[in-house]
Amino acid sequence: MLPSPASVPAPVPACVPDPVPGFVPAFVPNTAIRRLRGDRSPAEFAAAVRRAAHEIGEHVSCDARYIGRLESGEIRCPNYAYERVFRHMFPGHSPADLGFAPRQAVRGRRTAASRAAALDPAYEESEVQRRAFVTGGPAAFATALLPRATPPTRAGAAEVAAVREAVRQIRLHDDRHGGDGLYAQAAGALRGAYRLLDDTAHSAATGTGLASGAGELAVSVGWLAHDSGRLPEARSHYAEALATARMAADPALEAHAFCNTSFLARDAGRHREAVRAAQAAQLLARDLGSPRLLSLLALREAGGLAGLGERRRCELALARAHTLYSRGAADADPPWMSFFGEAELAGLEAQAWAALGRPARAAAAARHAVRLQDPHFVRNLVLYQAELAINLRRSGDDTEAVAVAGRARRLLPGVRSARVRAMLATV
Repeated sequence: MLPSPASVPAPVPACVPDPVPGFVPAFVPNTAIRRLRGDRSPAEFAAAVRRAAHEIGEHVSCDARYIGRLESGEIRCPNYAYERVFRHMFPGHSPADLGFAPRQAVRGRRTAASRAAALDPAYEESEVQRRAFVTGGPAAFATALLPRATPPTRAGAAEVAAVREAVRQIRLHDDRHGGDGLYAQAAGALRGAYRLLDDTAHSAATGTGLASGAGELAVSVGWLAHDSGRLPEARSHYAEALATARMAADPALEAHAFCNTSFLARDAGRHREAVRAAQAAQLLARDLGSPRLLSLLALREAGGLAGLGERRRCELALARAHTLYSRGAADADPPWMSFFGEAELAGLEAQAWAALGRPARAAAAARHAVRLQDPHFVRNLVLYQAELAINLRRSGDDTEAVAVAGRARRLLPGVRSARVRAMLATV
């Protein structure tokens, strides 16, 4: 049930940090959309958008990440399909009432790109995203944090904001394409973040913010290393994040670091370590109020158990993951978990069944993941297609395996992930 305009909660003040010296803020938060979301989580609001689209015969791939991009102001004006859906959801509200900029202000002159957008609404969104990354993406914020010959002597809110924005931008780019080509700059930014933490004067609150931000940045850089095939570097960055989390007494950061450590250990063939790290993360996450986080951690444990050949324990972990996931989204869900939806759950389940030597069940789960995956997230779509093709081949269905692999190869130019490319090369 959508709220009427009269029942919409009061505006939620935007938490806009002090600007980083020398940088113009990339986006202006859209407080109107945040107000209309009310007390629903981003995932619940995204589900309402999809239902409204279905009611008027539109199809939009809306998820919590898209809602976050709307609220942050990264998407200043949605494409025509989304505009029609929002008009249906909130009758009587103009685009300006919804906090959107005029379309001509976003597009500027009618270039070839804008003509293409008029023909293909999805093109517009991808172009906006591409320009945002070129002009103000992770490279800009990584540069802001790179170690300098004359570092600042005192850090404050602006430096904390720069570290957090670097983490957000890196995750946003990685979700879409992968970690290749981003690792070196991100590693430099990480050194800069720790230099701010260790070599500047700052208040206790700033120190806590810098430690939390640097730890999350270490996890993000570790994941970039993992995704681009640099497993030893990934292991080192995760250990750095764990140490930072413990010194800062930050259980959420520690659970995140253990979650990624488990995934890395599984990929490296250290299955017992994968199980131990996942179990440690679950102990830390018990009181964080996020069933979805516990679901993901159960899947990490299942992946390690599958590698050990422990079928019964793996099945129990998978069942627990599904039960926890079914409890729904919560306000306490960490922002870094925006990638974790039904498609990822099915994809990780497929990997577990494959490791247990059950290719038919693995193929069924992978097919479900491909069907559910938002096509904007190219890296994961190719990953699930590669998993499906491999397990179809193992099941003896060569014809469909070849067709699926062909579809994955056509998407491969948009993927910057050595891990996924290597997997597809085995098909």
